[in-house]
Amino acid sequence: MRLIDFRSDTVTKPTDGMLKAMFMTEVGDDVFGEDPTVVRLEKKMAKLFGMDAGLFVPSGTMGNQLALHIHSKPGDEVICDFQSHIYQYESGGLAANSGLQVKLLQGDRGRINAEQIKMAINADFDWLSKSRVVSIENTCNKAGGSAYELDELINISRLAKEKNLKLHLDGARIFNGLLAKNLKTTDLTGLFDSISICLSKGLGAPVGSVLVGDSDFIKEARRVRKRWGGGMRQAGYLAAAGLYALEHHIDRLILDHQKANILANSLRQLPFVKDILPVESNIVLFHLSSTEDVNTMLYELEVNGIKAIQFGPTAIRMITHLDISDENLKLTMEVLQKIKISNTH
Repeated sequence: MRLIDFRSDTVTKPTDGMLKAMFMTEVGDDVFGEDPTVVRLEKKMAKLFGMDAGLFVPSGTMGNQLALHIHSKPGDEVICDFQSHIYQYESGGLAANSGLQVKLLQGDRGRINAEQIKMAINADFDWLSKSRVVSIENTCNKAGGSAYELDELINISRLAKEKNLKLHLDGARIFNGLLAKNLKTTDLTGLFDSISICLSKGLGAPVGSVLVGDSDFIKEARRVRKRWGGGMRQAGYLAAAGLYALEHHIDRLILDHQKANILANSLRQLPFVKDILPVESNIVLFHLSSTEDVNTMLYELEVNGIKAIQFGPTAIRMITHLDISDENLKLTMEVLQKIKISNTH
C-alpha cells in the first residue's frame, strides 16, 4: 500500500530534476564563503525580496531565531500573535537563545494589525521591558494557512518605522501567502527589516531556509550562525535544491491550493466534521467533537494508507504539496466518505 502523507509539506522528496541539479552543481567551503551555489542562492533570494543580502541556514527556526537575536538585546520584548511559530514551535528559543520575552496578541487567525501592535508597545519606563521587535507569520501555520493583505502589511511596516521597532517576517510559506493574495515578492520590498524564507515546505527542497536583510544584518547573522553551529561546508548540494525549487516550484503552488480546497469541500460533507477554518493556501485545519473522534479518524485514515496529524485536542491538519497527486486526492476523498464516527459525545 502506497502512503499518502498529508502531515506536512515538509515530507516531500526531491524530484528527479532537483536531484540532478544537486548532483551536478559546483560546490566549495561555505564557511569560507567559497561555495558558488550557496552564493547564487543567497543573492537570488535577496534580489527577489529587494534586500541587500541573504544567508543560507539549515532551518526556518534558525532563520527566525537569528533575526530576533540580532534585532534585540536580552530583556527586550517581541510582539507577535499567540499562534506564531516563534512562540509555539521553536522550543523556547527566544528565551534560551536571546533572553527575550514575548507579548502575545489575539489576532484574526494569526494575523495581527497595526492598531493592536500600537496598543501593545510598552511605554518608556525603567520598570517595563523594551518593545523591540514585531514578528508576523505569513502564512500562519497554526491558524490554518491564513495570509495577510498587503494593505495591512504596509500599515504594520509604517507603524514599526514610526515607533523605531524592528519588523521580522516569518515567511516559512511566504510564496503560498503571496499567491493567496495575488501578490509578488517585490510588493514586500522595503516593508521588513528581515525575512526568513523556507525552501523545504511548499517549495519541496529537502533542507534549508534563507534569511534576507541588509548587509550589516546578514554579516552579523553569519557570525551568530557559526556560533550556533549552523556553518556548513559544501552546502551547495543543498543550495542547488533550493535554486531548483525557486525556478520550478513556485508557480505550481496554485495546484496545492486548489487541492486543499477540494479536500476541504469533501470534509464539509462529513457529519462528524464540526468546523473547518477558511482555506486560503495549502493547509486544511478542521475540528471534530472530541479527542476520541480525532484518534478514530486518524486511525481510519492510516489503515487506508493516509497520514494526517493531530493539531490540538479536537483538530486535525492536512497539508497538500507536490507529492500529493490527483490520484492521491481522489483516493483520499473516497476513504473519507467511508469513515464512520458516531456522534454520541
